[in-house]
Amino acid sequence: MGRNAVLEALQAGLPVKTAYVAEGSERDDRLRDILTHAVTHSVPLLQATRTELDRLTGGAVHQGVALLLPTYEYADIEDVLEEALAQDGIIIACDQITDPHNLGAIIRSAAAFRAVGVVIPSRRSAKMTAAAWKASAGMAARVPVAQVVNLNRALSQCGEAGCTIVGLAGQAETTIDEVRQDGPLVLVIGSEGSGLSRLVKEHCDTLARIEIASTVESLNASVATAIALYELSRI
Repeated sequence: MGRNAVLEALQAGLPVKTAYVAEGSERDDRLRDILTHAVTHSVPLLQATRTELDRLTGGAVHQGVALLLPTYEYADIEDVLEEALAQDGIIIACDQITDPHNLGAIIRSAAAFRAVGVVIPSRRSAKMTAAAWKASAGMAARVPVAQVVNLNRALSQCGEAGCTIVGLAGQAETTIDEVRQDGPLVLVIGSEGSGLSRLVKEHCDTLARIEIASTVESLNASVATAIALYELSRI
């Protein structure tokens, strides 16, 4: 997870089962904060060899610390939608985002621009794994992620409740800076390889593009999300 992500998770009050520290880890302010927080809040703290920590983290870069967490609990789409309606907020829907690092970075951008939640389908999608958690820099503790069986059905549900559905598409006539948020909005992000699926496009009220240099074919999905959210936040 990395030291920053571990500290964020502890401070966010996640139900940590055990915190692990590798033997001989270099002490810095982050590690001291982690140890202090674990002791103060009675989080079980164990020392492990780096080999053991490599095995526990599946070979991820852990910076000598890791947390054992219970299975991730996804939010209900109804709760995320209710929050969007109450705040006129933004929901991010991920279509065919299969890289957990991209998912984590999208969650981080959602937190930075105060989106109320992220929606992912249960099939053909990255899940909330340790890699996604690390890429979110701990923001997965603050941004609810709802997993749905059918993304198109979820988009219909949001649209019927009063959300405007905006899909990012490179060939769209409208640019993202021309989109006006008037009430709750769902921003749909497709994969950088194939973009939005046909059915998902049909469920969008508007398709919008990010203007980029003609020499660049597409943007990374998480980068596109951050840019789109920034543009919407300026309205």
